[in-house]
Amino acid sequence: MIGWGGSALVVVSLLQTRILRLRVLNLVGCVVLVGFNAAIEVWPMVGMNAVLAVINAVHLWRLLRHRHDDQEYAVLEVADSDAYLEHVLRIHERDIERFNPGFSVGSLDSRYAFLVQHGERTVGVVLADDAGDGHAQIELDYVLPEYRDFTPGEFVYRRSEVFTRHGFTQVIAPPAMRDSVPYLRNLGFHRDGERIVLDLPGASSA
Repeated sequence: MIGWGGSALVVVSLLQTRILRLRVLNLVGCVVLVGFNAAIEVWPMVGMNAVLAVINAVHLWRLLRHRHDDQEYAVLEVADSDAYLEHVLRIHERDIERFNPGFSVGSLDSRYAFLVQHGERTVGVVLADDAGDGHAQIELDYVLPEYRDFTPGEFVYRRSEVFTRHGFTQVIAPPAMRDSVPYLRNLGFHRDGERIVLDLPGASSA
């Protein structure tokens, strides 16, 4: 049972789309198999799983160390008519609409668009519109499945200048994110009546 359980964890880990979850499950499975194979004295399997466990542990350490590191992510502002932005949204259209009921990629009309880059890869998209009175209404905060444990969208909100340079003083979270209160609170969002908002530091009217 222990051997089969460890093997099952390794297999299940390879089916994960989220990088962090994949590494954690694979690490646990390898540790279980190290103990199991040591007990029945299958030393080549002990060696292999021990090496894999170390590799997973190193990757986990690196992932968690840079999870909230500003130097690891870049925020690029693009036009809402940008061809690459449209390409990214189209590729992930089903997943976007699944987690954002009421949002349609086909009827995109947000004035402000931001791509979150991790190295050369686009890992997130944040779309916003002008709600008037210096308020930026977030229309979409989307992260690719494999990066959801890292919430790269936070880097858009942390860099308040991407909003303040357009004259915004406050950011309003979309209704679809009301279940993500801990995430929003960590970024400085707070409740303002029925809305969840972020006050932008040093904001001034354009």
